[in-house]
Amino acid sequence: MIEYLRGGLAELTPTSAVVECHGVGYAAAISLNTYTALQGKTECKLYVYEAIREDAYVLYGFATREERELFLLLISVSGIGGNTARTILSALSPAELTSIISTENASLLKTVKGIGLKTAQRIIVDLKDKLAAGIPGGPQAAVPGGTATTAAGTQVMEEAVAALTMLGFAQAASQKVVLAILKEDPAVKVEQLIKLALKRL
Repeated sequence: MIEYLRGGLAELTPTSAVVECHGVGYAAAISLNTYTALQGKTECKLYVYEAIREDAYVLYGFATREERELFLLLISVSGIGGNTARTILSALSPAELTSIISTENASLLKTVKGIGLKTAQRIIVDLKDKLAAGIPGGPQAAVPGGTATTAAGTQVMEEAVAALTMLGFAQAASQKVVLAILKEDPAVKVEQLIKLALKRL
C-alpha cells in the first residue's frame, strides 16, 4: 500500500499531478485544493489513496493528511465515489466542508454539482459524529488564492474546461459557463474559475 509520494513535480494540472520518484512518474488525481497547494513547487509530497478495481487502478493524491481523511470519510458514504468526493473537495476547502457538516448546512452542501438534498443530508448524518471525533492533522484549510497566475486568458479557459471535462461535465456546457465567468472577471485565477463553474454547472 502506498502511503505517500515524495519527489519532483513533473506535471501539474487542476485535476492531476505527476510525481517523479526515482525515475518513475506516478500520476495522481487531485482536487483543486491540492492543486493550489502545489502551484509553483518543483518538489512535493502527496498523501495517497489507492482505488483498485477490476477495470482500473487510480491514485488519488492529497496535499495534507486532513484532506485525505475527508476523502476517505466521503467515499464511505453510500453513493459517493472517488470522483464525486474529489468534486466536493474541489468546490469546498477542508475547513469549509468540515464546517458545513458540523453545522448541518445541507443547503450549502447541495450547491456542489451532483449533490442533491438527500445526498447532502446523508453525508451530514453519516459524517457528523465522525468529524466530531476529530480528523488527524487538524483543520488545515488549503484555501485558493496563493500564487498569481501568469497564464493568458485563453490558457486559463482551456485549463478550466479541461479540468471540468475530466470531472465528468460536458465540454460545451463547461465552455459556456467558463466564458461567462471570465466575462465577469477576466483576472480570475484558474482554480477559482473552476470552483465558480462547479457551482453553476
